[in-house]
Amino acid sequence: MRGAEAAVGLKAPDRGSFVKKVKKSQPPVEAPYVPPRIQKPTKSLDKTIDIFEGMTLVELAKRTGKLVPTLQNILVNVGEKVDSEFDSLSIDVVELIAMEAGVNVRRQHSNEGAEIHPRPPVVTVMGHVDHGKTSLLDALRQTSVAAREAGGITQHLGAFVVAMPSGASITFLDTPGHAAFSAMRARGAAVTDIVVLVVAADDGVMPQTLEAISHAKAANVPIVVAINKCDKPAADPERVKFQLASEGLLLEDMGGDVQVVYVSALKKTGLDDLEEALLLQAEMMELKARVDGTAQAYVVEARLDRGRGPLTTAIVKAGTLVCGQIVVVGSQWGKIRAIRDISGKSMDKAKPAMPVEIEGLKGLPMAGDDIVVVESEERARMLSEGRKKKFEKDRLQRISEGREEAPEEQSEEAPKRVELPIIVKADVQGTVQAVTDALKSLNSPQVFVNVVHVGVGPISQSDLDLAQACGACIVGFNVKSPPSSVSLDAARAGIKIFLHRVIYHLLEDVGNLIVDKAPGTPETHVAGEAEVLSIFELKGRKKGNAKIAGCRVLDGYVSKTSTLRLLRSGELLFEGSCTSLKRETQDVETVRKGSECGVIISDWNDLRVGDVIQCLEQVVRKPKFISSESGAVRIEC
Repeated sequence: MRGAEAAVGLKAPDRGSFVKKVKKSQPPVEAPYVPPRIQKPTKSLDKTIDIFEGMTLVELAKRTGKLVPTLQNILVNVGEKVDSEFDSLSIDVVELIAMEAGVNVRRQHSNEGAEIHPRPPVVTVMGHVDHGKTSLLDALRQTSVAAREAGGITQHLGAFVVAMPSGASITFLDTPGHAAFSAMRARGAAVTDIVVLVVAADDGVMPQTLEAISHAKAANVPIVVAINKCDKPAADPERVKFQLASEGLLLEDMGGDVQVVYVSALKKTGLDDLEEALLLQAEMMELKARVDGTAQAYVVEARLDRGRGPLTTAIVKAGTLVCGQIVVVGSQWGKIRAIRDISGKSMDKAKPAMPVEIEGLKGLPMAGDDIVVVESEERARMLSEGRKKKFEKDRLQRISEGREEAPEEQSEEAPKRVELPIIVKADVQGTVQAVTDALKSLNSPQVFVNVVHVGVGPISQSDLDLAQACGACIVGFNVKSPPSSVSLDAARAGIKIFLHRVIYHLLEDVGNLIVDKAPGTPETHVAGEAEVLSIFELKGRKKGNAKIAGCRVLDGYVSKTSTLRLLRSGELLFEGSCTSLKRETQDVETVRKGSECGVIISDWNDLRVGDVIQCLEQVVRKPKFISSESGAVRIEC
């Protein structure tokens, strides 16, 4: 039949349909082996784009033709995360996103194959205030920075290079020891290779010592302990070692790996041992960096110079920073006009672990910002504007959250919280941040410190206009006195200007201002006590016979205008006003301790010998500002 059908050109019945019908009625059998089919890529990688270190999602979307949300989804799927589409991405992440989006890439300014060379260690000096950190650096570099510091306290985070007698060099970061600059110390620990923990042999472990240990541990940075002031009669290095061991530092003397060096910055002893310990630690860490290629650097400090504009102190992580390059630093950008070393000498380029001062940014960056080298002014401007918008949005959100903080803490019984607006001006960006954080720490239940504006540079007329508009006081730290015209206008407008060079003096002034402005909390306290010795009846009154309590004042005083409380065997029986108070036969307003008097309590006649009458007074308790030279400040309510 099949042959006949084929002969006449008829189509054979569909065998596949017959098999399907049969399978429905038969039990399932194991499927025959089918070779795997090679899948063709669903994404055509026919497009090639140029990518580079520090690209943003916005730039990548423009080059790939994809939407930013699409690239954000890819970023999440590959396990990466960014806060904004304007954040810089590593070149590896950019390549991964582009490939997932179906685009080939070609790396620009690639540093692959660059030679890796040993580099000097970056060492951060930490410790408690007045334990001799800066004096120790002075001894190493034969300078006198400590003598120039206001109040003997380092107010900035500075970077220095010390050339050792052995020929090696070490980059040092000198961090402030005052409690208000904890954020600056935290930054120092995050960018350093080794931490030198300075502890005074005659003082021991103190609060900022513990804080420095926490910062170093959080940054996973090795610690070298320098026990200073070993030349003092009261020095006890062994006690210091046991204190450090109790805080979790495993010292070499006790079987651990933390080196301990005994030094005296004043006598300049033990410096060679400290150098040897640092170089040994650096050798074990095998610190290396590429010298060629695009630079990666971070900001240590930034300040505003009247003649040269914004100046940024930076340390190069890797690569080489070259004069003339276009850079984006945080939300700022610019073309590097000049690079100077720590001595002020001009140079064409900066290599790894070298602290330099760069000139040419349009504005002041924040300490801790990364320095990203870009290829054009157009890209730098776009990246800067995007970040500024994001920072401004975040700033407004923080201000909004800060203003909403006060009502949440209110209660029906508590007095209304008063707002104290403050404008902060300082000489460098890092100090602005530290002073602002310190001022906000003075918030109390009665007063809310609201920093309405911060800036770098001297106090100007625009600052005065803003202060007058919002009723703020102006705080200037390490800045010059304002022009006489500004000072006169401030005096006429009643605007207070505080100028200081020592942080705890500044906090003391603002703390006292908080105390003056705080409304206080009304409280009732016992002003005096009197014991009932005898009872007298006063007859002839229309509403019955009143009883006079003959009393002796045991403590404080009893006042006619005060509220009286009657106690019997420690139990409160009545609270009311005083109808009459007499001393002998004379009406008096107050009777003090040791005197006898007659008291009539309004609407109460149940008096007995031995009862106690308490005199109550309403007082308004104001907060107290407590400060110490060690940097501890607080508002005690």
